[in-house]
Amino acid sequence: MPPSVMFHDGNRQLQDQFDSRRIADRLEEKLTRFEFTDGDRAFIEGAMFFFLATSDDRGQPDCSFKGGTPGFVKIVGTDELAFPDYDGNGMFKSLGNVVVNPSVGLLFIDMGEKPRRLRVNGTARVVRDDPLMQRFAGAQLLVRVKVRAIFPNCPRYIVTPGTADPSTYAPRPGYAPPEPAWKGFDDFKDYIHPRQKTPDGG
Repeated sequence: MPPSVMFHDGNRQLQDQFDSRRIADRLEEKLTRFEFTDGDRAFIEGAMFFFLATSDDRGQPDCSFKGGTPGFVKIVGTDELAFPDYDGNGMFKSLGNVVVNPSVGLLFIDMGEKPRRLRVNGTARVVRDDPLMQRFAGAQLLVRVKVRAIFPNCPRYIVTPGTADPSTYAPRPGYAPPEPAWKGFDDFKDYIHPRQKTPDGG
């Protein structure tokens, strides 16, 4: 198998501790992609918000909420997207991080009847004079993100907006949550790791 684009030594240490390396590798093999699909485009360009993870030049992390009207994030190439920077508080926490550390993670979430999550990890740059700017009313700056990996996430812990109930899959005392359907899919069922309560199996 080629070198992983998803996992580093820290991931591997925990995967090996909990015997989940096989399923992790299988998920990467089957789900990770490097170009947007038509479905990705529809999902991302239909989103009204996403979460943006950045880090500064010392590795100190930050996570921010980005919102707008559907289409405020645009797929501008097979492996590139762009989004505008709208008027904010002037701290430039996220974009300032991008200037000194271009590695970013974007998380798109659909909390509707069929929940969905999609991660886009990549390399970002902040631009001011860009032809795309005219496509974003009210934008002061533009962020372009070149894809390193696109990865759909299991949506089982997403909750429905407006409800006080936790996800059906959320563990809690006296309740055994159902297994997510994907664990029974042919691509994954033979790779699922054993359940372990503690690192030593106790």
